[in-house]
Amino acid sequence: MPKQMHLGSLSHGVGSHVAGWRMPGAETEKENFDLVARAVRTAERGKLDFVFFADAVNTGADAAPMFVVRFEPLTLLGALSTVTDRVGLVATVSTTYSEPYNVARALASLDHLSHGRIGWNVVTGSSPDAAANFSRDKHPPHDERYAMAQEYLEVVKGLWDSWEDDALVADKQTGQFIDTDKLHVLNHVGKHYQVAGPLNASRPPQGYPVIFQAGASDRGMELAGATAEVVFASQSFQEEAIAFAGKLRDCTEAAGRPRDAIRILLGVSPIIGDTEAEARDIIARLGAFVDPVTSMRVLSDRVGIDLAPYDIDGPLPDLPPSTMMQGHARVLQSVARRYGMTIRQLRDYAAVSSGHRVLIGTPTQVADDLEAWFTSGACDGFAIMTPYSPQPFERFVDQVVPILMDRGLFRKEYTGRTLRDHLGLARPPHPAARASARSAA
Repeated sequence: MPKQMHLGSLSHGVGSHVAGWRMPGAETEKENFDLVARAVRTAERGKLDFVFFADAVNTGADAAPMFVVRFEPLTLLGALSTVTDRVGLVATVSTTYSEPYNVARALASLDHLSHGRIGWNVVTGSSPDAAANFSRDKHPPHDERYAMAQEYLEVVKGLWDSWEDDALVADKQTGQFIDTDKLHVLNHVGKHYQVAGPLNASRPPQGYPVIFQAGASDRGMELAGATAEVVFASQSFQEEAIAFAGKLRDCTEAAGRPRDAIRILLGVSPIIGDTEAEARDIIARLGAFVDPVTSMRVLSDRVGIDLAPYDIDGPLPDLPPSTMMQGHARVLQSVARRYGMTIRQLRDYAAVSSGHRVLIGTPTQVADDLEAWFTSGACDGFAIMTPYSPQPFERFVDQVVPILMDRGLFRKEYTGRTLRDHLGLARPPHPAARASARSAA
């Protein structure tokens, strides 16, 4: 059977366009669970691998609508696990502004509640403003945050391995409830964390919930190569995406893992019309709603510097090494240079999909584009963003996904129950089982 692509949905509630919520029929209620559940069930109807909920632990009145007020994502995943059956559920949790024990316990519980459908998008936190919400004087530097994240992941995985898979005996005849020989106390003492353990939750159904990451800085790619199983990417040009994929797989191999251990998913925002002209009209209508202040804030956040002092009709200045979203900064800088964009033009481009690639056309044209990028080796699939909700995403599921299915590029039915099944990722064995296998060999 030929290789099939992976598809996930990036849910922002009101869409990825800074003014998409103003379109006729667009949703504006980000904290309406019924609307969120409808979108997730649409993804499940389309047999998508997962729905992903981004998060940040700070916000402000001048932030883009997709970032202002939102459900706490782990709470949301718990509720969604009760109204869905197969689709994966993924959420962001920052390693800089949380504790490993609490996060390990919450994610293990969610994986049990969902019968193995949980993923964790590991972020270090890109906004210095978050420090003030966590009794911190300052935001840790980039390299320190990644060092913390690497140790954090080691701790969380160690906690998930507190109990072997068959530690719970519950033998009514003998009265034995737990096989204490299969308990492993972590007793971690490191540079950033001290965590005794064990975790008061049994090993998750997936062994570990699936680890997602999106860092594209050199340090971020090193961390992803060593620990990630799914990586979100944002390249806008095919040759750059192929180069990124090769570099990431080099990092994976350097970390002692197989080159195909990671699934690379490119963020794309499809604008679909019955004709290409209709799709371009949607772009024009969205553009008419854009608030220039909000859209400039989005661009400045993405490139990591305040662009307000610069000439809006001049070129993008040379960017210093960003301490914020380094991957997005590189992509947007590449787009601006490739097309000779002014800051104003780049602002309007970034407003459509927060800097990810935009696809404009009919369902067949969108499917053709996805197929071309997938078969070129640029990625293993796509993370779908839509400018507003719900119509654009429903149109993608109902009109583009069937074309991909008919071409043999995407599944027609789920063949497994867990998120690891959907992504073709093996369940990690418990370290004790690995040690036993080595001894037997």
